[in-house]
Order: sequence, then structure tokens, then C-alpha cells
Amino acid sequence: MDAVFAWFRRLWSEAEAIWISGGWAMWAIAVIAFAMLGIGVHTWLRLRALGYSDVPEDQWRTWIERPRGRAGRIGDILDFVTGGKTIKETSFFFAQLRQTEAAPFERDLKIMKICVSAAPLVGLLGTVTGMLTTFDALATGSGGDKTMAMIASGISEALVTTETGLVVALPGLYFQYYLSRNFEHYRAFLAHLETVCAQLLHRRRSADEQRAVETAAKNEIAALLQRAVS
Repeated sequence: MDAVFAWFRRLWSEAEAIWISGGWAMWAIAVIAFAMLGIGVHTWLRLRALGYSDVPEDQWRTWIERPRGRAGRIGDILDFVTGGKTIKETSFFFAQLRQTEAAPFERDLKIMKICVSAAPLVGLLGTVTGMLTTFDALATGSGGDKTMAMIASGISEALVTTETGLVVALPGLYFQYYLSRNFEHYRAFLAHLETVCAQLLHRRRSADEQRAVETAAKNEIAALLQRAVS
């Protein structure tokens, strides 16, 4: 156990030394990394809370025709979108649902995309400032130990910031892609749900029209028979 603690202390000391050598850009990259991580985790939890992948299609198809059995987030969505009596009203409800639910996800994913792009750029800016420090040391120094320390500090800042920016950007890129894929699956689910609801309304409307035609025909035949008898 003592060996493990010693290893962690040594690792922390090395990480702290690398962090300090990166200069001011390390703080900016850290802010970007924490913002990206926080937004990503929040978006992931919200996508999981939707629960659209936990309910089988046969189940929510049954819920469309049997409102009493609805439950969970999908049940709430069906309660909202099935309030329309016509296909036009149903499309309007789905448009409202996409506007209220999809907009926050799109905003957060855009912010994550900006963070992914900003991290290596800030690292590159730190590289430029590090190289400027190096060139300044070469131009003004006299070649002693102080000059060599300034040169080493500038080169370290240039390399560390570039590496840190890429280390932050690459996992963030994959995380943002993963969340975008899950969000696209949710949008595809809503589109499929809207199609099923529209087809059901169309079948009901066709059945109602057919019954109306049959009722009118029966009434007409009854009227003809009554006139023939009289």
C-alpha cells in the first residue's frame, strides 16, 4: 500500500511540474476541458433519461391505442402528441416537441464542438508564446545558465501546451461524436413515432368514412323501402 501511495505522489509531482512548465495556456485548456466534460456528462444523462431505447416498439405501439398502459417518458410523449384529432394537428404537436426538446441538445452539442476545436488552438497559441520566449532568450541572453534555463522553459511551454491541447481535444471529439449519434437516434425515433401515429389516424379516418358511407347507404335503402311500402 505504501508503494502505491509513493507511486501516486511521484506521479502527482511529475504532473504538477509539467503543468507549471506549460505556462498560462494550461489554465485556459483546463477551463475548456472541464466545460466540455461537464456539458458532455450532462447531455449524456439527459439522453439516458429519455428512455426511448428501453421501451420495445411493440410496447409503445400498443400504448398509442391504449392510453391507460402508458408509463415513463415515452408515455408522457405519447400523451402529448396523440392529443391531435387530425394528421395536421399531430404534425404540429411533434414539431413543438422537437422544438422544445431538440433545441437544448443541439445547443450543448455545438458548445462541445466549439470546445473540441478551441483546445488545440489554445495549445497552439501556447506554443507560439513558448517559441517567442525561446527566441527572446536567444536574442538577449549571453549564453550562460540563465539563458539556457529560459530557452528550456520556452521549449517546454511550446511542447507541453500543444500536447495538452491535443490530449483534451481527441477524447472530446469522440465523446461529442458519440453523443451526436445518440441524439440522431432519438430524432429518428421521433420521426418513426410520428409516422406510426399518422398512419393510425389515417386508418381511423378511413374507417370512419367507410362507416359513414355504409350508414348513409343503409338509410337511403330504408327510405326507399318505406316509400315503396307506403
